[in-house]
Amino acid sequence: MNQLSDYHRERVRAVLSSSPLVPVITINDPDDAVPLCQALVNGGINVLEITLRTEHGVKAIEKVRKAIPEAWVGAGTVTSIAHYRQVEAAGAQFVITPGVTEAILEFGVTSEAPLLPGIATISELMVGYNLGYREFKFFPAEVAGGIPALKAFSGPFPDVSFCPTGGIRRNTAADYLALDNVQTVGGSWLTPEDVVAAKDWFQITEIARGSLADL
Repeated sequence: MNQLSDYHRERVRAVLSSSPLVPVITINDPDDAVPLCQALVNGGINVLEITLRTEHGVKAIEKVRKAIPEAWVGAGTVTSIAHYRQVEAAGAQFVITPGVTEAILEFGVTSEAPLLPGIATISELMVGYNLGYREFKFFPAEVAGGIPALKAFSGPFPDVSFCPTGGIRRNTAADYLALDNVQTVGGSWLTPEDVVAAKDWFQITEIARGSLADL
């Protein structure tokens, strides 16, 4: 069985250490991808998780990678190896899944785009841990136990760190980041649907800047 390489771990750590906040980005209008992501970068956030929750996700990754080369651009809501291959081909610099399967974990070990696997339980964590993964997305964070769960995880797995996502708000992000085993926090509050629909990119920049200032 292959083990995750130091290269992959270093790449994931580089992404997670580049921003304390990771916006969960859903593209409903393909024309929004670049200006939305540029607005976030203008606000100080340079790690962008573009999800595959709509049909525009893969193309958006490709466009944003070319338009904003200074940012880390990755794919979220990757649920199959077919998705994984698509986003790799589009230039995704990292891949985030909502959950794990052994097939995706094993594919991530040898893929060009490093994987941040999503887990909600210790049992899922252990499957990834045995393949060499030490960084995980904790999802859905609030539903799966939130801060108390992450504190409990640190006992048997002190060398594991997390990006909790799901139900976290602007006013609770700092509480998660105060934990020793949390490197960064993911959230959709950075890209409110109504603000994006109005194409108010200045407001997106202000939300990003204000959220960072709150930490």
